[in-house]
Amino acid sequence: MLVCSCNIITLKEIEAAIVSLLDSDPWQLIVPAKVYHSLQQRGRCCGCFPNVVETIIRVTEEYHRRSVDSGDEVVTYLDRVRSLRDQFGSMSHEGRTKDHRAA
Repeated sequence: MLVCSCNIITLKEIEAAIVSLLDSDPWQLIVPAKVYHSLQQRGRCCGCFPNVVETIIRVTEEYHRRSVDSGDEVVTYLDRVRSLRDQFGSMSHEGRTKDHRAA
């Protein structure tokens, strides 16, 4: 499947780049720019970046799930983000009071 139509990059190429990055350091922070740099490309319109982020999360979770030797539970990143959204979702405007004005 074609993910980036500007650079003609497929899903398989992005997944392979992510796995390669994880093989070099399994706990590094991977962002779309790092994936594109490893493919010797750059983001042009960057419309594909949300899909690349989802792919990074999915591939990283699968990578760590396969590498777990013990019976420890693997907490998925998306579940942690969702729980933080639920926990802090009621705070609007970054925790500012309603009478706060930016200008």
